[in-house]
Amino acid sequence: MTTKTQARPLFAATLTPHRSLTRRGYRYVIALACVMASIPGIIFFSMGAWPIVGFLGLDLLAIGWALAASMRASKQFEVITLWPDELEVKQVTASGKTELSRFNPFFVKLVIDRDFNERITALHLRSRDRDLLIGAFLSPDDKTSFARVFGAALKKARN
Repeated sequence: MTTKTQARPLFAATLTPHRSLTRRGYRYVIALACVMASIPGIIFFSMGAWPIVGFLGLDLLAIGWALAASMRASKQFEVITLWPDELEVKQVTASGKTELSRFNPFFVKLVIDRDFNERITALHLRSRDRDLLIGAFLSPDDKTSFARVFGAALKKARN
């Protein structure tokens, strides 16, 4: 048995983007948009301006495409596991492509980028030869709380 199967990790977190819209909600939004677009569509069609109905249909297609793309992007996630001798970052894209990065916790540094209002804009894991962006899909508040907890765990691993 390896050390990883015998011991528990010092820190483990799964980072996921905020999912505010479910499949059911997606159907409701599209149905509501169709109803709202049909009201002016009927008015314009009755006035003889029937080409406007086609443009309203294009708007509905654009809304549906944007919401579907947002739902696909929400399937990505990151799993960060800190062991006493290794830091593992598993990043899974929305398409399912997996990338595993490993760092030595003694030589990795959590770098925090901030904007002019001192809000966190990006989190990086930086070692001598690599720089890995983590939690890019998180909100600034989520990045702040994750950086606080993960930074403390990383300091604990070094001691």
